[in-house]
Amino acid sequence: MAHASARHILVSTEAQCNELKAAIEGGADFAEVARQHSSCPSRASGGELGTFGPGQMVPEFDKVVFSAPVNVVQGPVKTQFGYHLVEVTSRQD
Repeated sequence: MAHASARHILVSTEAQCNELKAAIEGGADFAEVARQHSSCPSRASGGELGTFGPGQMVPEFDKVVFSAPVNVVQGPVKTQFGYHLVEVTSRQD
């Protein structure tokens, strides 16, 4: 059974999501950016979501987590919750 571990940052606008992605790509620490800016409770753990299987997250999120390269920040990913930056930290297919 496939499973993955990921971390994310959730914000309310696509523009903010793009700004944070640029900061991370410029060398900012993902976990620190998550702690400072994410509106998800996971911000307390640097955006860590733990390990989960297909279908446990909303479809837009699942699609990215189970197809994107590992350790590459993806996004903005729009869901009903807002805009996410997503980084798959491990995946077993």
